[in-house]
Amino acid sequence: MKAIRLAALAASLLLAGGALAEEAAAPASPAFDQTLAEALGADEYGMRQYVLVILKTGPTPVPAGAARDEMFRGHFANMKRLAAEGKLALAGPLDGVDGWRGLFILAVDDLEEAEALVATDPVVIQGEMVAEYHAYYGSAALMLVNETHEKVARKGF
Repeated sequence: MKAIRLAALAASLLLAGGALAEEAAAPASPAFDQTLAEALGADEYGMRQYVLVILKTGPTPVPAGAARDEMFRGHFANMKRLAAEGKLALAGPLDGVDGWRGLFILAVDDLEEAEALVATDPVVIQGEMVAEYHAYYGSAALMLVNETHEKVARKGF
């Protein structure tokens, strides 16, 4: 009986110690801003769910000329619209290696919504690029990129 009580006491101490260690390992940040966290959709770790979209070279490249220029004007306008709607957290071109042309990080919870948003982009509609989708869990602070970008960009697209 004494052995059982000692084992129970040891287990309790281990559990309590684990909880204390966990608490000690992750103290609350003194800079935490509840209002900002809520506005950005942050969880308790300051993170949120996104969808990462990789844009790759598609099956029907549009040749250089007026139609291609118009397609890319539409591509940039579409990105601006999605950013203004709070759906596009980050976008940018890639180096083209292995056909990887660009990326979007969309502030949406599921792949289906991401697919619907990307389907509105002229480069995808015309087959210049195809999209690959991945669930991504990242910092909610990414939602501040567009606002900050406006303050550092001398020229627009």
